[in-house]
Amino acid sequence: MNETVKRLVEAGLVFGVQKDQDDLRYSRITLQDGQLYLHTLLRQPPPSHAHTLKVSEVLEALDHSSTLVFLDLAWPGSLAWPGSLAGPAATRHRLHIQLTGDTMRARQFVLLCTGQHSGSSYLNTKLFKLWNKDEPGEYVRGGDYQYNNGRGGAALFSHQDDHHYQKSSSAGAVWSARWWGSLQSAQFCITTRDLTDGRQWYGVFGKVVKGLEVVKAAVNHSDITEVTVVDSGVVLTL
Repeated sequence: MNETVKRLVEAGLVFGVQKDQDDLRYSRITLQDGQLYLHTLLRQPPPSHAHTLKVSEVLEALDHSSTLVFLDLAWPGSLAWPGSLAGPAATRHRLHIQLTGDTMRARQFVLLCTGQHSGSSYLNTKLFKLWNKDEPGEYVRGGDYQYNNGRGGAALFSHQDDHHYQKSSSAGAVWSARWWGSLQSAQFCITTRDLTDGRQWYGVFGKVVKGLEVVKAAVNHSDITEVTVVDSGVVLTL
């Protein structure tokens, strides 16, 4: 990234664009804390003098064997909550998830972080369930992009998954508790406490590599269903 492009990005003048038939959607590209982010596609047009790039071309350079995505979480009373008197503080509520392997669930997760697939995305979805509160193996579940209540979140692909997944008993594991093809198979779980009895989570397709404390803070909020994904996307390579 040369200095001219860097200044344009810092000024909020670079956007990704995707055209689906007659529908144009745009994605902010931002530089924060030395990292470049492609945010969820929205129908909000950029400034008239903005520079645009095709989202498909922006994502071509990604290493799909270990894509890095991000989720921003917020809840009433948190600094990142819209309308908070403290103002936006998304970087304090951001978690980075390293996806492991070029699998169907990893590809699906990327698409739902970016909104590339027919506009379906994790944006504005809520965490809807907390399991094993304050116990080993504590985890949260979210990702119902359809109904936002845990009853939806169908797979984006109709063909079978390839089942090349890991197992983990560690906090930070990102996994799916639903079999492929179920009505909720795009939902995800994030473990916030290690399992200590020898058991492991199956279907692990990612790991929180930064910001696990954000999820742990969200767990301590009085109502887990108020914790909302207020932004998401992909971390790009500079």
